[in-house]
Amino acid sequence: MLKKLIHILFLPCSKATMLMEKRNAQAISRKEDWQLSMHLKICKWCRAYEQKLKILDDILRRKLSQKETAEINDSDIQGFKNKVLKNLDL
Repeated sequence: MLKKLIHILFLPCSKATMLMEKRNAQAISRKEDWQLSMHLKICKWCRAYEQKLKILDDILRRKLSQKETAEINDSDIQGFKNKVLKNLDL
């Protein structure tokens, strides 16, 4: 019950994940950073999402730092989407 109340008062999971994505792209405000850190202290699902996001970010950074440019086509993107949806059981 307390965790649900904290989610409502501080930050819902949907906004927490959005802030994690925003933080990867640009700086977030102190208020947003505080809200996100409070949320992550109580939400194991968002902590797991944050870890997966860090792994994906590291992979993409390494791939972009390679001298060879990788060609990504529509079928690659659709295949990736299908794998994500399958893992989410949607």
